[in-house]
Amino acid sequence: MRLVRWAVLASVVVVVCAAGYAYRDEIAHKLGLGALANASAQSASSPAASAQPQGRRGRANPGGAIPVVVATAVAKPMPILIEAVGTVQAIASIQIKPRLDSQIMKVLVEEGALVKEGDLLFELDQRSLKAQLAQIEAQIRKDQAQVEQAKRDSARSEGLLGKGAGTVVARDTSLTAQKAAEAQLESNEAMRTNILTQLSFTEIKAPVSGRIGSIPNKAGTIVRVADNTATSVLATINQVDPIYLQFAVPQVYLPELRAAMAEGNVTVNALVDDKRKQSGTIAFIENTVDPMTGTVMVKAKIPNANEGLWPGQFVKAEIVLGVEPQAIAIPAPAVQLGPQGPYIFVVKDGRVAEVRPITIRRTQGGESVIGSGLKVGEQVVTDGQLRLVNGAAVTIKAAQNEAPAPSNPRG
Repeated sequence: MRLVRWAVLASVVVVVCAAGYAYRDEIAHKLGLGALANASAQSASSPAASAQPQGRRGRANPGGAIPVVVATAVAKPMPILIEAVGTVQAIASIQIKPRLDSQIMKVLVEEGALVKEGDLLFELDQRSLKAQLAQIEAQIRKDQAQVEQAKRDSARSEGLLGKGAGTVVARDTSLTAQKAAEAQLESNEAMRTNILTQLSFTEIKAPVSGRIGSIPNKAGTIVRVADNTATSVLATINQVDPIYLQFAVPQVYLPELRAAMAEGNVTVNALVDDKRKQSGTIAFIENTVDPMTGTVMVKAKIPNANEGLWPGQFVKAEIVLGVEPQAIAIPAPAVQLGPQGPYIFVVKDGRVAEVRPITIRRTQGGESVIGSGLKVGEQVVTDGQLRLVNGAAVTIKAAQNEAPAPSNPRG
């Protein structure tokens, strides 16, 4: 039975192949394969067609003109941009540490608070230093009284010596005692200044305006100057307005960047998201190029009163080197890539698509700036290129700008 089944199957295959060969021309005509071969030969003979990928040459459309969406090439001012990915950095990041051994008495700021320069953050124990201050001030008053007495003794000795009733030794002794009392007074006054300085260390104030971080040490904690552990830091303040944006620029752009800076401030846009951006200017260019990456580090200073940029954040940066006043721009989707480089489809007389090799200067904001191969006013295909070949008939249709309505949520 198995041999019989195989014999029947082989007979059916032979009959089908014979019928296909006998009616091959009619089948090819109905499937449009003859038109495909003719279009392929015509397309391959055109020099412009060589710009298309091999898999798309000669693809005809037996059904008629191909509907496409077009846009018109326009000349308009276009900024000259360098794009990079940058890291947001605080201009100043200051760790608050104690400057004397003491105990935290009060914490006058909350974690994450925005503080201003000079705001009181912590209070340390002042009792011991205040007692030392009172002691030294009492000693100073004593020294002042002794200085006044020494001055009177010196004046009296000088008067007696002038009248011949005193001696030179007595006068010199009085002057020496006066100078010693004055020196002791100066020493104690210096000691008072030192105690006052240490007393000021018990009131820890914000050195800059900024955003304070976490506060690991609370009231009652003993703090020491020699403590180098992580908990020795009372808090960290990041200065966030203005703020730095640091990014790397390829070294090929360095001459243009320096030339633009020589003419004035170079604008840098930090793109927080699709709808928000903050602008500043370049503040600093590193003095060396990194030989490992071939890039140079650049910093931009950006106003940040709204705190839209946060230290450590990654954002896209746009460096505006200038503006090209009459740049030929087309939508970026119009550009296709082939083995010989980029090309576009230009609609001639509103009916025929022509392949046009082009050069692109840059692509930004969804638009491509054309260097050569296109003139102002020409129409380029932005949608429908997948079905086009050089010389294909087209019909222009309107772009579909309206998004489909969202479906109703279930349950």
